[in-house]
Amino acid sequence: MANMGIEILAFILTISGWILISSTLPIDYWKVSSIDGTVITTATFWSNLWKTCVTDSTGVSNCKDFPSMLALEGYIQVCRGLMIAAVCLGFFGAILALVGMKCTKIGGSDRVKARIACLAGLNFLLGGLSSMTACSLYAHRITSEFFDPTFVAQKYELGAALFIGWAGSALCILGGAVFCFSMSEGGTTTTRVGYTYSGAASFLSSRIKPQHEAADVRSSRGKGIPPKQFDKNAYV
Repeated sequence: MANMGIEILAFILTISGWILISSTLPIDYWKVSSIDGTVITTATFWSNLWKTCVTDSTGVSNCKDFPSMLALEGYIQVCRGLMIAAVCLGFFGAILALVGMKCTKIGGSDRVKARIACLAGLNFLLGGLSSMTACSLYAHRITSEFFDPTFVAQKYELGAALFIGWAGSALCILGGAVFCFSMSEGGTTTTRVGYTYSGAASFLSSRIKPQHEAADVRSSRGKGIPPKQFDKNAYV
């Protein structure tokens, strides 16, 4: 029962993390223009992995999609690939977790279900690490440009999507680790030493032995052989 509760908790953590990671892809604010040192702000620039936008003081936004994938900067391409990989790994991990959990009726024996659950935990771990790497790489680019005194272009600050991605990655990593640990404990089998129960044989022998002794006494009397006499200390 305790192991089942642990795996349900791990499933909730991983699914919550996967939903947060998936929600970061369409979120607009991966980076927002910095207002540090600016007295009057007439426009706010922000962008994500797919487009860059500007919002004026009246609240009207104009967006422009990135024209070519091959013309993108390298870190954006890497972040795209890592985030898509994290979403796919989380999807397959959720399916494997449903099959491998002990509270479900599919998956086969306990040993097979434990292996499937461990594989699901590994998928969530890899997905969380991929998302963590993507968000950290994007944040590193923003901070390096912000603190670079020679960078004269528009500087940006960390957007809300990065914090959501970090939170989802942490949940996936934590839940995947709990999944692997709990399922590995549940899937191990202890080797049992075989014991031979001789109680029934002892009972039967104790019932049969007096009968044989009585038969021997009767046969010895019939042949004129005196029965054996045992001293009182013979069995000491």
